[in-house]
Amino acid sequence: MLSVSMQFVSLPVACYITAIILALAKISEAAETITRYEVINDSMTLVSAGGKFKLGFFRPGNSENRYLGIWFNIPTQTFVWVANRNNPLNDSSGVLKIGDDGNLILVGHTESIIWSTNIQNMSSNITIAQLLDSGNLVLSDEKTEETYLWQSFDYPSDTLLAGMKLGWNLRTGLNRNLTSWKSADDPSPGDFSFAVDLHELPQPLLRRNSVELYRAPPWDGLQISGAGVKPNRKIKPYYINNSEEVYYQYDVYDNLTMLVLNYSGVLQRVLWNNQSLEWLLLDVHPGDPCESYGHCGPNAICTVNDAQVCSCLAGYMPKSLQEWAIPLWSGGCVRKKPLNCPKGEGFKELNGVVIPDLRQFRTNTNMTLKECRVECLKNCSCTAYANSNTSGDGRGCLLWYGDLIDTRRLAQSANQNLYIRVTASELDSPKKKQFVLVMVAASVASVLLLLASCIIWKKRTQGTRKDIPSRDEENLELPIFNIDTIAEATNNFSYSNKIGEGGFGPVYKGQLSTGQEIAVKRLSENSKQGLNEFKNEVILIAKLQHRNLVRLLGCCIQGEERMLIYEYMPNGSLSSFIFAGQDSTRNSLTWRRRFDITLGIARGLLYLHQDSRLRIIHRDLKASNVLLDNKMNPKISDFGIAKTLWGDQLLARTRTVVGTYGYMSPEYVIDGLISVKSDVFSFGVLVLEIVSGKRNRQFRHPDHDLNLLGHAWKLWIEGKASQLVDQSLEDSFSISEVLKCIQVGLLCVQQHPEDRPTMSSVLLMLDRESAMLPQPKQPGFYTERNSDETNDSLARTQHSTNKITVTLLVGR
Repeated sequence: MLSVSMQFVSLPVACYITAIILALAKISEAAETITRYEVINDSMTLVSAGGKFKLGFFRPGNSENRYLGIWFNIPTQTFVWVANRNNPLNDSSGVLKIGDDGNLILVGHTESIIWSTNIQNMSSNITIAQLLDSGNLVLSDEKTEETYLWQSFDYPSDTLLAGMKLGWNLRTGLNRNLTSWKSADDPSPGDFSFAVDLHELPQPLLRRNSVELYRAPPWDGLQISGAGVKPNRKIKPYYINNSEEVYYQYDVYDNLTMLVLNYSGVLQRVLWNNQSLEWLLLDVHPGDPCESYGHCGPNAICTVNDAQVCSCLAGYMPKSLQEWAIPLWSGGCVRKKPLNCPKGEGFKELNGVVIPDLRQFRTNTNMTLKECRVECLKNCSCTAYANSNTSGDGRGCLLWYGDLIDTRRLAQSANQNLYIRVTASELDSPKKKQFVLVMVAASVASVLLLLASCIIWKKRTQGTRKDIPSRDEENLELPIFNIDTIAEATNNFSYSNKIGEGGFGPVYKGQLSTGQEIAVKRLSENSKQGLNEFKNEVILIAKLQHRNLVRLLGCCIQGEERMLIYEYMPNGSLSSFIFAGQDSTRNSLTWRRRFDITLGIARGLLYLHQDSRLRIIHRDLKASNVLLDNKMNPKISDFGIAKTLWGDQLLARTRTVVGTYGYMSPEYVIDGLISVKSDVFSFGVLVLEIVSGKRNRQFRHPDHDLNLLGHAWKLWIEGKASQLVDQSLEDSFSISEVLKCIQVGLLCVQQHPEDRPTMSSVLLMLDRESAMLPQPKQPGFYTERNSDETNDSLARTQHSTNKITVTLLVGR
């Protein structure tokens, strides 16, 4: 009875305590406004009326400083605005309040002003601050709240939210632009900025200090040509360009989205997924070589899906044929023949382009396209013209003078055309067209005759030689090298030129007569998989163009010879740096370089999985298949066993499981199931190897028999993850970045593929400042090995004839 009565007495007491706790929690979360007699201290937050955003104090990463900022009110804490970027607090004494003059101020423990809205000559000191559901912090007069005296949207940090303006208020001279954080732990302004240049057609430019990195396509009156925003994403972008304002803005109809300039200088548009509770990457800029400003130099056009990325505009030729053969395109193109103004000159039409840079042009908004043509012909310095408005009646004329910079052709269809001035000899006259038709007819007849001869020859020799099927030859889309050229380049395949050997065969360094250095992968006679790998690699990689994928220059098919010719990577493979032991080579790989290499690999994989014309699963991602160029930029190589998924296919099953022990995912090894999550697992292993400087399979520890994954997991759950860091790095690294990489690596190697993030999410986790990451679950293949199993495994590895790629038995 006593115990029962005590239970009845304790119930209201428990309820009372609960009520107090809830009340205290409410105190820490203020309403959406601050009046003159209210403050926000370090332990409090301001929440917008609809609960979408919070304002409060935070400490980024491993920094000791504290900042006042705004973030999305979601499980992943994502900051969108910082007040005191240049003046951090060094303790938790900060208070946000309305000052005596009506300004919103942030003060420290000595009541010194750390940050202020700094409105001069305010008409009233009775003001109110409010955090809106748009993420905008506004200050207004209490009596007329509709008029904002100040708003955070006018002073962006690194993030552009829906409804924010990127650009100019011409009346006040206010320039709203994005500026990156300095690092993951430091919100102070970094080196990168994204701002609208003032022109008749506004164009936002991404710069590193004063150097242009990326030029967003201008507004043509109908759309942002090539901006990459698809209609099904429910994002509506537009420009306003009038006598008072010039700015870019976007609206969003549902979901949370933002445009972020991260501290590595990459623009990312992301969308919040309420189901997976993660940010999804929609767009990255610059996302391909053609988006790098002036990639092809003056008077050239960049086409990302072509095997020849850069080509000269009509009437122009390469300034240096030797440089273009390397290929080094930055020198651009020059006139084949000087203009003989205005005798017989005309224009060649270039369809579906992003028009050249708008800093050497002038415009007339009232001209038609025909009048624009006449106007350009009048001026001998005019090199091209275009329509400034492709909508409505199409009125508006753009005229360029001097070199044409940063012209590019879009991957998607576009309605912007450019008309390039050429000499009379380069125009197609009626007689010339007739001559061309005759020549084409004669050529077709010759080709048909030659084709008939080839068919007869092939039937006679069918079955006597191994070769690539004809349909695959049509898909090569890359140059064919003569074997004599390759033999001369490699000193007749001398041993001194040999730089490696894999399952495909030996690899030689060579130098073409143009001076270009190449790497030649030669199919060996006793290679069982070589021919299939050759066909697969040629067909796949010939279609791929990305800064983080190795570039295939061509191939050689002659007799029984099969060779692949690549750009030469002077720094070799990543494995030679991170597994090289305690020497100078390894020590030169600083943490900053390791982190940048990790980001580059992630971007290359994202391209393969999401942005290329085919969805490609690499299946053999590892340190030795990541090559480093002369600037230590990573490039994924070796697509011999890559697998293509078509259309909406997300998963495939293979009867033969091929890959490398230690990098293959559990579902692939056991059941032969492959998906993009198979590559994610391999990437996770690689990240942990980059951090630790140790191989997963060969990792040994005196206290246990776990592999590297198991060791990393053990340290993580014990709160000792920092002990995984390569000792050669000493203290020259950011601990927050290292821990983030370890956490991302463990998320990628989780046992079940559905738990692993996509490469889109991985890149956001790595690139985004102060991202709140989910906790990883148990990795696959982490259980302890007994000594007999370990010795057997080592014996099999050491006696394998193929030390790079191991083929397993058929999976279930």
